[in-house]
Amino acid sequence: MASLKDIIALPNKHLRQRSGKVGIVTDEVKGLVKDMEDATLDWEDSRNHEIGVALAAIQLDKPFKVVVIRNDFDNKDDRTFSVFINPEVTKYEGEVVEDFEGCLSVPDIYGQVPRYNKVRVKAQDLNGKQIRVTAEGFLARVFQHEIDHTKGIVFVDHIKDKPEAFFRLKADGKLESLDYEKDVKSNPILW
Repeated sequence: MASLKDIIALPNKHLRQRSGKVGIVTDEVKGLVKDMEDATLDWEDSRNHEIGVALAAIQLDKPFKVVVIRNDFDNKDDRTFSVFINPEVTKYEGEVVEDFEGCLSVPDIYGQVPRYNKVRVKAQDLNGKQIRVTAEGFLARVFQHEIDHTKGIVFVDHIKDKPEAFFRLKADGKLESLDYEKDVKSNPILW
């Protein structure tokens, strides 16, 4: 059983590598999915003000295009996930909206990241069957964030030149602005 200790974080260079396509959904892949779900929930259980929304396999240091996304973001009691193997955005739609994002691999840092508010995604499920999803709002943001992970992109990469876009989560669950020069620009953990 995987735990939050198995989740790699920046500055681990593996988070910057591209993940490989899954050819066949094997028992190993199914085991990886279980580990991803367990690690996400264990992470959530260690946090007071956050929910484990999703995880990409690379965050467990497994370079495969596998993503798990929580089925209900608003209900912490629903601890189930949907699985997306080889996920790919086929179409970006709607408008680009800035909103807050965090990441299990970037502890306590949040950013205001621009993302499309609607995307179409194709992937395979755990049985290897092709699925298509049209995602809007927060779910669209989650898909873009996780699919970025499969390409070696972390959310901070989208805002590296936006000093006002970085925040830290305080102990009381509120976000505070970070001093870009002091806390972000030369932070060896982020870059």
